[in-house]
Formats: sequence, C-alpha cells, structure tokens
Amino acid sequence: MVFKSNSMEETKNFAAKFSKTIKLGKIIALNGDLGAGKTTFAQGFAIGMGIEEHVGSPTFKLVSEYQGAKMKLYHVDCYRLNGIDDFLNMGGENLLLPFDGISLFEWSSIISDVLPTNIIRVDFRRFKGLPDRRELTIAMDN
Repeated sequence: MVFKSNSMEETKNFAAKFSKTIKLGKIIALNGDLGAGKTTFAQGFAIGMGIEEHVGSPTFKLVSEYQGAKMKLYHVDCYRLNGIDDFLNMGGENLLLPFDGISLFEWSSIISDVLPTNIIRVDFRRFKGLPDRRELTIAMDN
C-alpha cells in the first residue's frame, strides 16, 4: 500500500486510522531519512490508540512506553544504537514480542537482522522541492 501525504496533519490522520487496524503483538518498522515523518507518524498512531500523552522523538530515551485505550505502545528509536549488540544489551529482545501492546521502531534498519518475520514495514520518502510532501510505502513481511 502507498499513501501520499501533503502535510504533517495528513500523515498523523492516516497513522491514527491505520493504528486501528493493527492487532496486539505487532511490530511496526519505520525507516526513512531524518525529517521524513517517522515521529509524526508515531504521534498519529498513538492518537489512534487512544494515547493522550505527547509522543515525541525517543532519541535520547531510546524507548518510551505509553498506555493506550486497549493496549500499550512501545516507541523505540534505534538511531543512536551501534547495532544489534546495543539493542540486545538494553533488553531489546523483550520489545520483539510485545504481549501487551505494539512495538513501533524508528530507524529499524539498524536492527533488521533481529526483527521477526511478519512485521509491518513503513518506508518514508521525501520529495526535493516539496517540503511537506511524503510518500509512505507500507508492506507486510512474511
């Protein structure tokens, strides 16, 4: 599936609707350049889950946990990790099977070798000369 967005608000609204289709225990892997819209997507996703707290970039925290209306959201930023060992050393394997929620990984390509199969990948693309334009490609791994 491909979604084309012309604003941060469109991206948030799409992610909020999309979150309602995701089942407990799923992993969402987000990838794209800096400023591509990963955190904006996470904010909309959280809104759709009924999370009232502000969802910001977890860059300096690595993992943020939020309680939604029905389940938790684990928002993970792998940007500052130096690979899989860093992820595993912080207890990251516990986030790979979220029994009580959904795990959403920004910069998931850094830990792609330990991600399980059957995850949802969202790739973000920016357009030169169109600062608010984004293309999100969503695919389910098997």
